[in-house]
Amino acid sequence: MRTHAFDIKTTIRGSVPRVPFEVLKKSVLGSHYELSLVVCGDTLAQRINIQYRKKDYFPNVLSFELEKNSGEIFLNVRKAEREARSLGVSTQKRLALLYVHGLYHLKGMKHGEKMENEEKKVLKKFSLL
Repeated sequence: MRTHAFDIKTTIRGSVPRVPFEVLKKSVLGSHYELSLVVCGDTLAQRINIQYRKKDYFPNVLSFELEKNSGEIFLNVRKAEREARSLGVSTQKRLALLYVHGLYHLKGMKHGEKMENEEKKVLKKFSLL
């Protein structure tokens, strides 16, 4: 039985807070889901947002389903850092929430109370809430 790939590409300079990306991915999407995570800054996130969504702003996270069991997430660390400061939380916790949010979108969930409750359960399980 082959497990599918999990790939992280970082396009920014500097360190990124440690978040258990692969463990969170397996918890939400299972081990058979193939995921590419791009850890980026404002410029790339905005360019992808304009190109694929026709929206011109700095998104904090973008998720794209590629096939039934594969997808890609763009996680904007710079936007997450600014949001963490304004919310009074750590960048690690903000990144974890945004990433899990993107995972649930890939799972097919829409914004709302059910999605928020699922996000909280996973974050709590890994002490990231």
